Amino acid sequence: MKKDDCIFCKIANGSIPSKTLYEDEQFRVILDMGPAAKGHALILPKEHFANLYELPEEWCGKAFCLAKKMAEQMTQKLDCDGFNLVQNNGETAGQTVFHFHIHMIPRYQEDGQKIGWKPLSPTPEELEAVRAQICG
Repeated sequence: MKKDDCIFCKIANGSIPSKTLYEDEQFRVILDMGPAAKGHALILPKEHFANLYELPEEWCGKAFCLAKKMAEQMTQKLDCDGFNLVQNNGETAGQTVFHFHIHMIPRYQEDGQKIGWKPLSPTPEELEAVRAQICG
């Protein structure tokens, strides 16, 4: 199902023009209009899923297989030094467009971007409590 007021639905389905790198029946891969680095692209499903939690497992598998395929091609063609795959879910996690998408960001030695976090220092007991909470 597509959502009429979703900009990514419109882009994925060709209603809004994009710089398309790849397209099949389920996905469109486009260059990001506000890239973090040269070649920054987005994988967009043509159906509307707000986030990873709504994405059916078969779509999830296909999306990440496509990410691997595109990352290999982009690394070869763009001669980048590394690659980030970023997928945000929820506003707190940095999601700004509520249509599932994967950021594919080629990385270059001097690109000036920082994608990371400040590591915490939990005790073994704290780690065990979290493990028990998740698994229990």
